[in-house]
Amino acid sequence: MIRKIADILKEKKRTYSFEFFPPKTEKGEANLYKTAAAFAELGPDWFSVTYGAGGSTRQKTMEIVDELQKRFDIPVMHHFTCVGHSKAELKSIIGEMEKRNIHNILALRGDAPEGEDEWKPAPDGLEYCYQLIELIRTHGNTFSIGVAGFPEGHIDCPDKETDSKYLKIKIDSGGEFVITQLFFDNKDYFEYLDRAKKVGVGVRIIPGIIPITNYKTLIRFCNTCGATIPDRVHDIFRPLDGNDEATYKAGVDFVVEQCNDLLAGGAPGLHFYSLNKVNPTKEILSKINR
Repeated sequence: MIRKIADILKEKKRTYSFEFFPPKTEKGEANLYKTAAAFAELGPDWFSVTYGAGGSTRQKTMEIVDELQKRFDIPVMHHFTCVGHSKAELKSIIGEMEKRNIHNILALRGDAPEGEDEWKPAPDGLEYCYQLIELIRTHGNTFSIGVAGFPEGHIDCPDKETDSKYLKIKIDSGGEFVITQLFFDNKDYFEYLDRAKKVGVGVRIIPGIIPITNYKTLIRFCNTCGATIPDRVHDIFRPLDGNDEATYKAGVDFVVEQCNDLLAGGAPGLHFYSLNKVNPTKEILSKINR
């Protein structure tokens, strides 16, 4: 029986987990399983698999989650969004997860599909993440449900305090833990914890960590998701742009320092956005003070 993340969190003070995205080719998928095998040797608490922009990889996500669990007997968290789905479709997907022994979900509203400027619910769909959580909870305690957190505030939210209130609604609806969006200034994370505590959020909030391997890619990615790149990061990596080896080394050093500071400050573990690569995440993990 695949374990639920909520149960793992009750037993462990710190957890370490790795996130993958569904590849677009058979070769990429084969490489993903090799990457997962390397991470499996490190004893992760769980893996997670993203859903793709606009839910574009929904079937592939489920197939990969299913296969990872069968191959490695490790819990895998299925990202799941409202985008492009009617309530009937959402119910069908939840039922299929249950049949496949998938018991961990990261519930998300989701981003607008590529090419669309404005997020809109599907016909007879859901508009908010908390509604998706409530729908999943109609299956009782079959699923452990995580939600996303935004240390800098969600890109569509008017202010950080409102963002915290929305987080509270998601938790009150049945969310059991939080995984944050990537960030580079740990002050943002610890201030987020304080805001969440003030509105009554008492669940575990796990920082999401991304390795830095390419300066221009980092800028594009953060422009998309709304994460701020501090001046310090620009100062370190801008002069190294084009030098892959130097960027890699500086990226490892930066993230090791970030992770050690988070753990020393009381962070309950780390969730790594691996980008489907063993390194530098594996190297970073070997160097932090766990």
